[in-house]
Order: sequence, then C-alpha cells, then structure tokens
Amino acid sequence: MIRSEQNPPEIVVGLVATPPDHPARVTAHLAAELADRLGERTDGEVRWTVREGWGEVAPRRDGGVEALLDDLARRRTDERWDLAVCLTDLPLHTERVPLVAQTSARRRVAMVSLPALGLRQLPAVRAVVPDLVDRLLTDASDDRVPPAGWAPAELAHRVTAVHRMAGEGDAGEVRYVASRLAGRARLLIGMVRANRPGRALLGLSKLLVGAFGTAAIALTNSSVWQLGQGLSPLRLAVIMVLGLTGLVAWLIVAHDLWEKPDQDTSPELARLFNQGTVLTLALATAVSYLVLFAGTMLAGALLIDTSVLEQTLQRPVGLNDYLAIAWLISSLATVGGAIGSGLEDEETVRAAAYGYHPDPGGWKDERDT
Repeated sequence: MIRSEQNPPEIVVGLVATPPDHPARVTAHLAAELADRLGERTDGEVRWTVREGWGEVAPRRDGGVEALLDDLARRRTDERWDLAVCLTDLPLHTERVPLVAQTSARRRVAMVSLPALGLRQLPAVRAVVPDLVDRLLTDASDDRVPPAGWAPAELAHRVTAVHRMAGEGDAGEVRYVASRLAGRARLLIGMVRANRPGRALLGLSKLLVGAFGTAAIALTNSSVWQLGQGLSPLRLAVIMVLGLTGLVAWLIVAHDLWEKPDQDTSPELARLFNQGTVLTLALATAVSYLVLFAGTMLAGALLIDTSVLEQTLQRPVGLNDYLAIAWLISSLATVGGAIGSGLEDEETVRAAAYGYHPDPGGWKDERDT
C-alpha cells in the first residue's frame, strides 16, 4: 500500500470507561498520551486519533466479558471508531482464573479489567493498551499499519499481571489470564485500589469525631487507667481486632453493603464484590483507628499528669503505661464510633460497596457534548 506523507491514513481509537468512576480517571490519563505512544510505533505513517467515552454507570454483570464486548462493539459502530478499548473495574474470570484482557478482531474491540492489574494499574495500562491496539489491527488484517512483530503470547512477558494467553490467536479472539493464586491476590488488591479506600475514609469523618468524643470521656476515668494496666498486650490486641471487626460488620449491616447473588450477579461475582467491600472498609477503619490512637495518645499525655497516674496506679509509670491506656481507650471508642456511623451520609458510606457506583460528577462523555 502506498501512503502519502502529506496525508497519512487516520485511525480512530475509542477508549470507553465503565463505570465512569475509577476507570474514567485511568482513561483520562491514558487518552492524553496514547496517540503519541501509538505514533512512535508507526513512525508517522499513521495519524492516530483517540476518543474518550463513558460506559454504563452500573456495568452489565450478566453475560460476562462477551456481553461487555458486544456492548462495546455496538458503541464502536455508532461512533464510527476504527476500534475500541474498554477499561472496566469489573473483576472478570475465565477458566476459573482472573481475566486480565481480551481482544476480538471480529468485533475490532478489546477489554482490560483494571483490578486484575493489581496496585499499579496506570503503568500497566500504558503497557497493555498499545499492545492490544497493535494486536487488534494485525489480527483484523488492517493494511494501514505494519503487522505486529510479536506473537500474542508475548504479552505475558511484557506485563507482570498476565500469566499466559488463552484462545486462538489466529482467529483474533485472544484472552490474557492471570495465575490462579498470585493472580487472585493481585485481583483483590486491585479491587481495593479501584474502590478508592481514601473516599471511604473521608466518608467516615463523623464516625471518627464520635470516636474521639468517646475517647475524651474515657481519658478522664481513672478506672479505665487501671483496667488498661491490668490487661496483657495479647488481650489488648484481641479487643482491638474485635472492635474493628464489629465496626466493619456494623457498617455493612447498617448501610446494606452486602451484595446478594441474583439473576444478573453470579455467586462468584457477588463473593468478589463482598470481598472488595470488606477489604476496603477494613483498610479505611484501620487507618481511622491509627489516627484515633495517635490523637488519644497525644491527649492522654497532655491531660493525665504523670504524678496523678502514679498515684492512681501506686507505682512509677512510663511511656508504655500511656500507650496501654491509649490502646484500650481507642479500641473501646470504636464501639462509640460504630454507633455514630449511623449518622453518616448514606451516599458516602454506600460508595464503599464495590458493586455500588454513585452518579458521576465532573466527567463528560464526548457524545454528550
């Protein structure tokens, strides 16, 4: 094929984020540089245009990846894109192992499951998507670009999350899957990353205020000082774990965060959603506990004079005594925080549920402009 240097052929790549939450943020970063990355591979012989778009706020859970690719193919046709790539936060499986990415040359679309990439998703996406675009055009026999100089299975060596290739590369229906054990652990970590635990932490601000209030009252009680000194570190640790577990359970029950299987949600998907929700809340409450502990320790050092504490305990005291008191009070205060969590804004707490996606704000789909 003879190409004109003045008018190189244009290839339009659509990037679709579903839901327009965490995937949309990753898409925005990728879209700003994808055309340049693709241009480096073709040495200016092709003019690349990248379009951004939204997928569904609540992505389809029925039909798995095939339904997602069918929806994406219809979107590609409607928008007249040459090919489309979907970034989603849905945890997908094939052959009972996490699915990282899939290409379909017949439909000229590809999909990347962000959670399967683990913690550092943006760097992984920067490596995966250009390769998928390259592979799609090669498998679709698009003569506007030179054939990819690597086999589909080589992507397993380029991206850590990819363990092996499945499917028929010659037919253009290729799945890239993770390993069974390490891939599942990476998937859960990626789900917590996609669920934005910082948002859940900010959503528990009233809980933290209530816990601080409980801790302040407990600090003035000399009986609590004596109780803290009579407990071993093991018992204090058990009380802490029970308090945090009770708080997470209360948040899930009080705000109906538990995902139940139904006709659209398989038991495996519901199980993954619940694991992502529990891990997100556990991380957010653990950070809240550390903040509470540090604040309680500082307040105790300011409010409880050493001589008063020595008189109450009938012995010399040191830093370990203040740490034990702060540890016990922080654990007890989480119970007060759990009660205060009922006052939290429902929308803020619901955002911690992995299967729940609030209405997006600040993002604009190109087809709506």
